[in-house]
Amino acid sequence: MKGFAAAPLQPGFGLLDEDEPAAFRVENAAAASPFLLISDHAGRRIPRALGDLGVSASDLQRHIAWDLGAAGLASQLARVLDAWLIQQTYSRLVIDCNRPPGAPGSIPARSERTEIPGNHGLSPVARLAREEAIFHPYHQRIDTEIEQRRERGQPTVLVSLHSFTPVYMEQSRRWHLGVLYGRDARLAHPLRDAMRADGTWVVGDNEPYAVTDATDYAVPVHGERGGLRHVAIEVRQDLLATPEDQHAWAERLGAWLQQAEALSS
Repeated sequence: MKGFAAAPLQPGFGLLDEDEPAAFRVENAAAASPFLLISDHAGRRIPRALGDLGVSASDLQRHIAWDLGAAGLASQLARVLDAWLIQQTYSRLVIDCNRPPGAPGSIPARSERTEIPGNHGLSPVARLAREEAIFHPYHQRIDTEIEQRRERGQPTVLVSLHSFTPVYMEQSRRWHLGVLYGRDARLAHPLRDAMRADGTWVVGDNEPYAVTDATDYAVPVHGERGGLRHVAIEVRQDLLATPEDQHAWAERLGAWLQQAEALSS
């Protein structure tokens, strides 16, 4: 493994070098539909200043570092729906863009059974550097897009896209899909019902995860506080193994989301 140690970050010191990618990328910027797609765990890059966080190359390919298949699915779904899409570039091991800053799991010292040495004993300055370089630019861009759409009278339906492992801590997961939401189920319930009506898929209702203010950021902040119709969708990773799989699931999800959006309006 390469060393992860870097010079201590000072206030105002930029975490990302000028030649490194931005914290996010936007696709289909001129989209006309109401759907706004976000993918908080699409990338697995680590800033050069952080080395490899002390984590093996094989572990950086695993779900602990990113949502496998989510980036391809999101890009395909943006095409199907003519939707605006933002995807996070950097690994959730650097900072999780779907966790409130400072919450457990925001910068994990351990993920599942894997230690993340580069996240041990971080100073407040080091934590703030990750927030300012990665977390805040991503969410500020989402806020900006939502506000611009309001100003031009374009409705917004927020869809957060994730993938989950077939087996977690030796426990098999029976679901193919999960529909996640908190206090507002306007979009989530019609979407869940449309998925289940197919008769093929096991669809979790706030399974395999549930949205809470303590563990989630995008739905509570952009969706609930913003008053938007919204939903978070989980797709099991073995269903997204190839570009062809991702395309097929984008077609399915697109049809279900359009049906649910019409029923929730």
